[in-house]
Amino acid sequence: MTNAELLQLAVKAKENSYSPYSKFRVGAALLCENGKVYSGSNVENASIGATVCAERVAILKAISSGERNFKKIAISVDSKNWGYPCGICLQVMTEFCGDDFKIVVANRQNEHKELKLKDVLPNAFRKKELDGFIGGL
Repeated sequence: MTNAELLQLAVKAKENSYSPYSKFRVGAALLCENGKVYSGSNVENASIGATVCAERVAILKAISSGERNFKKIAISVDSKNWGYPCGICLQVMTEFCGDDFKIVVANRQNEHKELKLKDVLPNAFRKKELDGFIGGL
């Protein structure tokens, strides 16, 4: 699947955004290694901490459906700027995706670029940092 095709699915997912507070709609489409695609949109809440980003919605839908191998994610926003994932989303990607996982960011003009997770979050906190922690993870 091309980046443009995956972005079209992210744009479509953005239509389901629930963003009454920020008015900032985000859509994401996650491509699994097996070709399946899971989409998500941001879901806000009056209690801001309960808000969930589109990227996490897509990833958690895939995880809860039994998927574990991911290729790339496309993110569409209604901004003239690039729609980069937040830190929490990057940490979730680090947990479930490899360093070479691709992140395709786009803006409202559908201009896009592709980055690798390791370039966006070069010093990520990973399971190996828990080595020697109580419980022996």
